[in-house]
Amino acid sequence: MSKLSFRARALDPSKQMPIYLAEELPDLPEYSAINRAVPQMPSGMEKEEESEHHLQRAICTGLIIPTPEVFTTDQEAYDRMYPPNYKMPRQLIHMQPLGLEQDVPDYDMDSSDEVWISQQSRRLDLTPLKFEQMMDRLEKSSGQMVVKLNEAKALLKQDDEVSIAVYDYWLNKRLKMVIIIKKL
Repeated sequence: MSKLSFRARALDPSKQMPIYLAEELPDLPEYSAINRAVPQMPSGMEKEEESEHHLQRAICTGLIIPTPEVFTTDQEAYDRMYPPNYKMPRQLIHMQPLGLEQDVPDYDMDSSDEVWISQQSRRLDLTPLKFEQMMDRLEKSSGQMVVKLNEAKALLKQDDEVSIAVYDYWLNKRLKMVIIIKKL
């Protein structure tokens, strides 16, 4: 192909660039056709393929960048849509967790926990999920130092009877684990 295109020249920020209006340059079309013209890069196809009608149409349409139409709007309608006293909110997107999503505890009951719950079911209102949540809170709030009973009551947010029973069970289980670890 022997079409000419323009080579982009890198801008130098230290040099001033003259800006001309089209009316100031009457010979602009002639000047732009001659100045800095370079041959177009090869398309990567064979010569016979480049001349095919459907490929020529695809190549030509690829040179055009579609731009949307611009319309002027009524100033009054614009002001109604975008009030001049608009203030950006502090937070753009705020998502609250869905009501159906449950916070699943990390603690998993073992067989000894199930036996203990079945023994306590007559006197305590305690479901396996509630038990796992309570044990999870106790485990997460205790690192090397064991949580005290009054802290556990505030943490568990249950009846005193349920809180004390679960706390005692958790403390005994934790002490047994410490003894087993020391033996190893």
